[in-house]
Amino acid sequence: MTLLKTLPKSKRATVWVFPGQGSQKLGMGLDLQKFPLGKLRLQQAEDLLGWSISDVWQSENTKLSNTQYTQPCLYVFMTLLADLMKQSGYGPDLVTGYSFGEYVALYTAGAYDFETGLKLIKKRAEIMSRLPQGSMATLIGFEVDKLREEVFKTSDVWLANDDTKYAVISGTSQGIASILSNVPVERVIPLEVSAAFHTPLVEPAAKEFQAVLETTSFDALSIPVLSSTNFVFSLSINQVKESLVQQISQSVKWQMISKTLINQGVRKAIQIGCGQGLLKPMKNLAPELEISNVGSTADIDSLVIRDQLKKLFMLNSEAIKR
Repeated sequence: MTLLKTLPKSKRATVWVFPGQGSQKLGMGLDLQKFPLGKLRLQQAEDLLGWSISDVWQSENTKLSNTQYTQPCLYVFMTLLADLMKQSGYGPDLVTGYSFGEYVALYTAGAYDFETGLKLIKKRAEIMSRLPQGSMATLIGFEVDKLREEVFKTSDVWLANDDTKYAVISGTSQGIASILSNVPVERVIPLEVSAAFHTPLVEPAAKEFQAVLETTSFDALSIPVLSSTNFVFSLSINQVKESLVQQISQSVKWQMISKTLINQGVRKAIQIGCGQGLLKPMKNLAPELEISNVGSTADIDSLVIRDQLKKLFMLNSEAIKR
């Protein structure tokens, strides 16, 4: 097993991070359909899945929040953005993902091709869609100790992340309602999910999916992937597969992941997908960190223009010095 415990700061400066389920937005990916690669991938996905990704992207919000559809939609969306970024001359030194986002990180690192990854996601989504109904919610503005105390006392509710500012609770709808009735919270944001992910309630799905992973061949990784469960930079396929099983029922410790990235010399972070939710904790830890979000082809164009202007400015500065 090959583990990279440290990253050379001069060579491992840029990380691409990929958000998980709940980050989906109605209308995402519509601009990708006009590109040849987008058309190809959407047709490949429809042939494999038996339904249209673009239709769900565009107008079917109920389906988009259903696990069986959410995960393939996010996979196609984010892998397309990652490939278009590479076509524009960009590439990460390492990758990581929040829960489901780890699968897109692995695709970006070369663990499997598009169709192999989509088959894996299809099976994962089918398994998880059979789970009992559950709920998840992000809480903003609360007393940390009070929340932890109530979660500890309440059955069938767990903290699904390690953020003390934006806590995520996961469990049964009744359990979450009990928490919200006992803990004053400034803002509650229900997540568009259909089960209580990152809790013991989904362990049966993790065990079933483990068998699927064991029969799926992965290619050698071209760049390190930061594991979301043990926080090591890995090039080991066995280590990666173990993490994919564990992360289904374990809480997501994004604060710890962020600290690991910053401590190991990451100086630039790009979130591929909707929003900047993964970048904010990193920026709070390291205000000097350069962050960008790529959620559309327009964002890629803006990134290219910005970097071209930066290079032009540097060239002009060097010319003036001479």
